[in-house]
Amino acid sequence: MNRVARMTKAPVVGRPTRFLSVLDFDHAQLEACLDLAEAFKAARAARRAHERPLEGHHVALLFEKPSLRTRSTFMIAIRELGGDVIEPPADVVLGGRETIADVARNMERWVSGVVIRTFAQTRLEAFAAAAPRLKVVNALTNEEHPCQALADCLTLREKWGSLRGRTITFVGDGNNVATSLAQAAVMLGAHMRVATPEGFELPMQVRSAVNRIAGFGGTLTVTTDPVEGVGGADAVYTDVWASMGQEAETDARKTMFAPFQVNPALMAQASKDALFMHCLPAHRGDEVTDEVIDSPASVVFDQSENRLHTQKALLAMLAGV
Repeated sequence: MNRVARMTKAPVVGRPTRFLSVLDFDHAQLEACLDLAEAFKAARAARRAHERPLEGHHVALLFEKPSLRTRSTFMIAIRELGGDVIEPPADVVLGGRETIADVARNMERWVSGVVIRTFAQTRLEAFAAAAPRLKVVNALTNEEHPCQALADCLTLREKWGSLRGRTITFVGDGNNVATSLAQAAVMLGAHMRVATPEGFELPMQVRSAVNRIAGFGGTLTVTTDPVEGVGGADAVYTDVWASMGQEAETDARKTMFAPFQVNPALMAQASKDALFMHCLPAHRGDEVTDEVIDSPASVVFDQSENRLHTQKALLAMLAGV
């Protein structure tokens, strides 16, 4: 029996039924998801067969925002787990033609799971509440990006073995990526720092939640000084300064965020072997320079690849593996 088959036979205590946030996992479930992702990745690299828990099931992708990595990796993951994908047009399912609750109740009759990429987290939560039998996955909202955090943590585990005691600094906007990364990293015992311009910090409710779920000595620190934030860090992470829906603020943000650009001078403040991370797409020359993103320290394409493996593990867990 191969490693994936062995793992899928092992019981997971308190199986999750949805993934709207990293906070839908407890510490054991988060570790189990990453373990399963490692096994799926190894099996795929060796071209080994594994169980197909989505055989005979359909999963719908409901995307209101554009996507390369998320759409591609979920489609591949669903198919490799034996499932079929449907993609109803966004203007039909989430465009106001009918209520979100009515859309959810229809989907509940046809498919086993729904992967949603939308704007406000409240839209996602309303959908999930209306269709409790559906397995619902957050593929990105304005407030959280939990699937990205899974891939980020798998990438760091591959490089370090464990996140415990490591320092990760997110530089830039205290956005959805920063939120989900902070939640996952601190649960796994990392020291998370978030360095933002004043007024762009992580929301207080996010900080409170992160502190409540911290595990294995993990901590969260916020600062408005990028040099202080990056000092001695084991990994430096950034994202675009203006996310989807904030395009009108791009010029103003460029001025405010300029001191937070991750360039060779800022990376020099981190530890000697510090990794550079970015969720992509990157606006080269804004939040990061070519010298950094193309350097040997960069693991951005490892993160991108790992979206496939962690999302495959997530779907398998939700399906009952």
